[in-house]
Amino acid sequence: MSADSLELDLERRVGGGHTSATGSKSRWQDGIDVAAILLLAPAVVLLLALFVGPVAFAFYLGLTNISLVGPTALHWHFTGLVNLRKLMHDQVFWESLRITGIFLAVSAIFGVTVVGMVLALLIQHAIAWLRVAVGAIVVVAWMLPPITAALLWYAFSTSGGTLSFVTGTHMDFLNAFPMTIICLANIWSTAGFSMLVLAAGLRNVPSEVLEAGRMEGASKWTIFRSLTLPIMQPTIVTNILLVTLLSLANFSLIYIMTAGGPGNATNILPIYSYQEAFQFNKLSYGALLGDVIVIIATVFAYFYVRASRRTVLSV
Repeated sequence: MSADSLELDLERRVGGGHTSATGSKSRWQDGIDVAAILLLAPAVVLLLALFVGPVAFAFYLGLTNISLVGPTALHWHFTGLVNLRKLMHDQVFWESLRITGIFLAVSAIFGVTVVGMVLALLIQHAIAWLRVAVGAIVVVAWMLPPITAALLWYAFSTSGGTLSFVTGTHMDFLNAFPMTIICLANIWSTAGFSMLVLAAGLRNVPSEVLEAGRMEGASKWTIFRSLTLPIMQPTIVTNILLVTLLSLANFSLIYIMTAGGPGNATNILPIYSYQEAFQFNKLSYGALLGDVIVIIATVFAYFYVRASRRTVLSV
């Protein structure tokens, strides 16, 4: 093949590739990718049928007078903003919202994240047998069913339990310090998930960066604070958002241990919603409280998606 023929063939190949890329770009910009829509259609249908539909119906029920028993259990109708006005003046709701915020801030945002980071650092730097033992214990605690974890902590913290035996008293710590015990139980049952997420983030910290810090004479704490934590920021944010959502959904743990009591001391929103709907038979008001939980979870999910996108872009 002559040099001229090679040149023409090269131009044809380059030109064809350029045309193909341009054509593909034009299809994305000027038209609709039918194949992509067809591939996404089943997922969209399932999302609409299993999530959007039920959530939309729950929002509608929150604006009705439906009840679990009684005349309005069958013959209910739309009442507009009646339940919403009741919600705005419901002192128990505002107290429940405050308790929910404390529970999420103390146990999820701070407690689970800090304990998970400590455990992740431990299994990264500890000797082999200790790393395996600690990792196995923490992961088993995370994998236990909520009812098992609740019963363990109930037996541990009530009068005559392990905690009262260790302290040499007959004190019922669960009744005396309900929110503290609930937060500790949630940290104990969720820290394993946080440990796995943060341990993966620690493994992705470039060793060259840490070595450069050591060569500059920085202490281990300075390296961790000034190098490791900034690099792990997307992972930490993602972990916080995920454990917050997991803790918000941890209904079984609290309900089995305290059922929202004593009084309303541990009456977080999911428990208050359950009580109104299935104990007091106010199904519409319970649905409205559930709608508030969906809105809170949606806000956290939005920030999680944004954090995930930043993580992908940084990579």
